[in-house]
Amino acid sequence: MDTKKEVLAILEDLTGEDLSDRMDENIFANGLMDSMASVQMLLNLQEKFGIDVPVSEFNREEWDTPAKIVTKVENLENE
Repeated sequence: MDTKKEVLAILEDLTGEDLSDRMDENIFANGLMDSMASVQMLLNLQEKFGIDVPVSEFNREEWDTPAKIVTKVENLENE
């Protein structure tokens, strides 16, 4: 499974934007994501990758760009 491709597909479903050429763009600062979308993103990531990301432990600064999200998912997959 291509983690980057799958994460970008989830983000595109949530934001309506192809972020593949904007991997370092802050998706919260630019208004593409809000807290409700964050929860949905976590649920989608958990379902797709079988990872566990409790909402209570979600730190927006660690998940605010597509590149950071890909890295977090890859790290969680390897735990």
